[in-house]
Amino acid sequence: MGETVSIGTPPSLSAIRAKGPVALFLDFDGTLVDIAPTPDSIMVPDELARRLEEIAGRNDGRVALVSGRSATDVAQHIGPASIALAGSHGLERFRADGSMLEPSATTLPWGVADAVRAFAERRPGMAYEAKSHGAALHYRAAPQFEAEAIAFIEKVAAEHGLAVKRGKCVVELVPFGADKATAVYAFMREKGFVGALPIFVGDDATDEDGFRAAAELGGFGIVVGERPSSFARYRLATPAEVHEWLEL
Repeated sequence: MGETVSIGTPPSLSAIRAKGPVALFLDFDGTLVDIAPTPDSIMVPDELARRLEEIAGRNDGRVALVSGRSATDVAQHIGPASIALAGSHGLERFRADGSMLEPSATTLPWGVADAVRAFAERRPGMAYEAKSHGAALHYRAAPQFEAEAIAFIEKVAAEHGLAVKRGKCVVELVPFGADKATAVYAFMREKGFVGALPIFVGDDATDEDGFRAAAELGGFGIVVGERPSSFARYRLATPAEVHEWLEL
């Protein structure tokens, strides 16, 4: 990683657009919606899907949600939306019309998800999240189990040749190659995105890959919240500020 530097507020989106086409890559939890105690208890702003479609319309379709959640999970929370979507840390990639960019990645080895679920069920307050291509343990409501959860997930990953993703009070098993940079690169090869300035907006450690990819492609990242970032150029304090910056 690069060195963490002091970063300021981004220019307005209108000012950036005035210089040329822009491609927006937006994380979901902690970026468009506030973090909640459990994955299912988030409060999604009214008509978020419609408003994202309006942004995409003003941006010639160059908007993509890039989430650690599965694509199905995101769709269940925001409803139908004609915008590009990458779920499962970039392993699932769909165009705005619903067509898939590439074949979906393989699922976890047999028995792994059941083992992670059982681990969570034995620890009060810990939540298990099933994903299309992964399995996650959330310990926001049970921080005393953080070290135990991380050690368990790392052990299972080593045994089955899987990768570990860590975020805000969550640790997750995923296949190797699952990172948000992959999604950015894939969409930026699409006809509508080619030649645009990529901007990635996210709040968590897993978004660093997206910031890095955007920078490598000539754009930049915007980190949300007070978390230090090695690759973001700018910062917004809250999802509410993200909405304001996006002109949602």
